[in-house]
Amino acid sequence: MALRKELLKSIWYAFTALDVEKSGKVSKSQLKVLSHNLYTVLHIPHDPVALEEHFRDDDDGPVSSQGYMPYLNKYILDKAWWQVEEGAFVKEHFDELCWTLTAKKNYRVDSNGNSMLSNQDAFRLWCLFNFLSEDKYPLIMVPDEVEYLLKKVLSSMSLEVGLGELEELLAQEAQAAQSTGGLSVWQFLELFNSGRCLRGVGRDTLSMAIHEVYQELIQDVLKQGYLWKRGHLRRNWAERWFQLQPSCLCYFGSEECKEKRGTIPLDAQCCVEVLPDREGKRCMFCVKTASRTYEMSASDTRQRQEWTAAIQTAIRLQAEGKTSLHKDLKQKRREQREQRERRRAAKEEEMLRLQQLQEEKERKLQELELLQEAQRQAERLLQEEEERRRSQHRELQQALEGQLREAEQARASMQAEMELKKEEAARQRQRIKELEEMQQRLQEALHLEVKARRDEEAVRLAQTRLLEEEEEKLKQLLQLKEEQERYIERAQQEKQELQQEMALQSRSLQQAQQQLEEVRQNRQRADEDVEAAQRKLRQASTNVKHWNVQMNRLMHPIEPGDKRPTTSSSFTGFQAPLLARRDSSLKRMTRWGSRDSKTPSPSSSEQQKSLNGGEEAPISASTSEEDKVDPTPEN
Repeated sequence: MALRKELLKSIWYAFTALDVEKSGKVSKSQLKVLSHNLYTVLHIPHDPVALEEHFRDDDDGPVSSQGYMPYLNKYILDKAWWQVEEGAFVKEHFDELCWTLTAKKNYRVDSNGNSMLSNQDAFRLWCLFNFLSEDKYPLIMVPDEVEYLLKKVLSSMSLEVGLGELEELLAQEAQAAQSTGGLSVWQFLELFNSGRCLRGVGRDTLSMAIHEVYQELIQDVLKQGYLWKRGHLRRNWAERWFQLQPSCLCYFGSEECKEKRGTIPLDAQCCVEVLPDREGKRCMFCVKTASRTYEMSASDTRQRQEWTAAIQTAIRLQAEGKTSLHKDLKQKRREQREQRERRRAAKEEEMLRLQQLQEEKERKLQELELLQEAQRQAERLLQEEEERRRSQHRELQQALEGQLREAEQARASMQAEMELKKEEAARQRQRIKELEEMQQRLQEALHLEVKARRDEEAVRLAQTRLLEEEEEKLKQLLQLKEEQERYIERAQQEKQELQQEMALQSRSLQQAQQQLEEVRQNRQRADEDVEAAQRKLRQASTNVKHWNVQMNRLMHPIEPGDKRPTTSSSFTGFQAPLLARRDSSLKRMTRWGSRDSKTPSPSSSEQQKSLNGGEEAPISASTSEEDKVDPTPEN
C-alpha cells in the first residue's frame, strides 16, 4: 500500500506535466505514451488495446485524472506489485521517468549558471520531497517536514542551524504556504537554488550532502563507511566499504559501490557484540548470524559505537517486521502532527466553547444592565416631564414680562434710532461734498498725469530716434572695422607672399653663389691644368733641343781638324719658325683658358695638331727617332 502511494505521487507529476492547458485532462495519445513508458520501466508486458477498450465510451475525448485511475490501478499498479516481489523493478528508474516529464515543464534552471543544484541533485530533492510530502493532492510538504529535511542536509555538511534562524528562514516562505498549508516541490527547489539556507556552501559539498541524505531516506542506507573485515577462509584483514540497510549489511571494494564483495543478511536472530583488541587490531566488534560470525574493526571507538548502534537498529526493525526506518519515523512524525492537530483542535474547541459561555454571560449582563437603564430612564422621564411643566409655566410668565419690557425698549430704541438716522444723514451729506471735491482734484491730477505721459512719450520717441541714429553709426563703424580687418588680412597675405618670394630669391641667390663657387673651382682647376701643360711643353721643347743636339753629334761625328760650325738642328722637317709659332699658340691658349673656365682645356696633342694644321711631324718624328737611337753619347 505504501509503495502504491509513492508510485502515485510520481505519476501525478507526470500526468500534470502532460496537462498543458491545466484543465485537469490529458489526451489519449499522451496517456498511451505515458502508459507505454510506465510498462517499460516497470517491466510489465504492454497491452496496447487495453487503454482503448477501457475508454471506448469516452468519445475519443481527453481523460481526467479520476478517469485514468481505474486503468492505472488495474493494468499497471496491480501488476507492479508482483514485479517488486520478483526484484525486477527499480523504483529509481521509475522516478527518473516521471521527473524527466515534469522537469521539462516546471523546473527552470538559471541560464547564467547561478543555480546551486545540478539536475541530478534536483531529482534527488524531488524524490525526498515526494517521500516526505503529505498524501494529499496537490502534493505539499508541511513546514515541520521542511525543517526536518533542512536539518538533515545541513547536518550532513557539518553545519549547525539554530532554531530561531530556521524559523526565520521558514517564515520567509510562510506567505506563499498560507493558502496551501505547505510548500510545493518547485518552491522547495527554489529555496535551495537561492542559497538562502546554505551559508555560502559550494555546489560540490551540497551535492554530496544531498546524495548522502538521499541514500539514507530513499535507499534506506542506515550507515556507510570503511571498516576492516576479517576473511572467513584466509583469516586476513582487508579494508572494505560497508553499506548498512535494514535487511542486510553489504560490503564493496571501494566507495563507488561498483564491485560487490559480499552481503551479510540480517534478521531477528542476529546480534552484534563488542570484541577486545587483539592481533594488532583495535575497536573490534562482530556480527553473529545463524550461519556465521563476521569480525570487523573500526577506525576509533566512536565509529564502533555508531556501527553497533546502527546494526542493532536494523536488527530491531527486522524483529518488528518493518522494512524502512525512515518510513516508520515519517509515520511517527505524521501521527505526532495529527495528535498535535487534534489537541490543538480540541483546545480551540474548548476555547470556543468558553468564549461562547463568556459571550452568553456578557450578553445576559448586558440585558440586565439594559433593563436597569430602562427603569432609570423611565424615572428620569417622569421627573423631566414634571420639571418641564413647571418650567413651561415659569417660561410663559417670564415671556410675557419680557415682551412688555421689550415693547418699552423698542419704543425707546426707535426714538434713539431716529436721532441717529438724522445725524447719519447729515454726515452723509458732508461726505458727499467731500467726495465731490476730491473728484475734482482727482480729475485735475488726471489731466496733469495725461499731459506728463504725453511729454514722456515725446521724450521716449526722441530717445528712440537717437538710439536708431546711434545704431546706424555703430553699423557704419562695424563696416569700417570689417573693411580694415579685410585690408589687414590682404596686407598680411601680401606680406606672406613677399616673404615667400624673398625666401625663393634667397634660395636662388644661394644656388647662384654655389654655381659661381663651382665655376671658380673649375676655372682654378683649368688654370692648374694649363700651367701643367705649359710646364710639359717647356720640358718637351727642352728635351727636343737636347736630343737634337745629341742627334746632330751622332749623325755628324767630329773629325780631327774639322772646325765647321754646326747648325742647331740636322732634321729635315725641323724649322725654327715652327717653334716660335708653337710658343705663340701656347700663349693664345692660356688667354682663352682664363676667359672661359667652364670649357675644358684641350690636351697637348690636340693643341699641337691644331697649331700645325693637322701635322704632327716634328715632335712625333723626333720622339720616334729618339726611341730608335741610344741616348748615351759617344765619347
